Amino acid sequence: MRKEHPNAGVVVYVNTSAEVKAEADVCCTSANALKIVQGMPQDEILFLPDVFMARNLQKLTDKKIIAWDGKCVVHEAFDGSKLKAVREAYPGIKVLAHTECPPDVVDGADLAGGTENMITYVKNSPDEKFMLVTECGLNDRMRTEFPEKQFVGMCNLCPYMKRNNLLNVLKALNNPSKEQTIEIPEGVRVRALKALEKMFELSN
Repeated sequence: MRKEHPNAGVVVYVNTSAEVKAEADVCCTSANALKIVQGMPQDEILFLPDVFMARNLQKLTDKKIIAWDGKCVVHEAFDGSKLKAVREAYPGIKVLAHTECPPDVVDGADLAGGTENMITYVKNSPDEKFMLVTECGLNDRMRTEFPEKQFVGMCNLCPYMKRNNLLNVLKALNNPSKEQTIEIPEGVRVRALKALEKMFELSN
């Protein structure tokens, strides 16, 4: 992609590998993606790996965003056409959608953002009913942190996230298998670190 667009800035999502970050100018999170894109000096931005996040960002910036065609298995499954039925069934409900969702979902939401954006919104909102269009784990957390509020399900389970639990983490720390041991070449580590440091610089 860099060879095809040599003058473009390269922004990669924070969940990419160290090897991908090493090829990028900067990385971003769902919460700071717009600020990072806007802070880049280039007018053309290569954004990867999530195409839906890139399309949603494109609506908020004058920069030209060229996206890699990657999608999150959780968020790509959501359908914006279902939001109308939910609003009719739960009058006054606030719909909060992750920016990895398809644009028609984001367009129909009251808030589009990352996990922390959603938590902050619920915490500060006087509203009582919410639908979180994201991975189901956030619904569980919200119900624990805000028991006085109602959370209507439209979540999808992530098969990869659900493989992680505290017991597996403990086992990996105490006696990691060969597959659980990740060694990053020093050259890759140094270059990937620059992308992370650039993110903190542009976030301030």
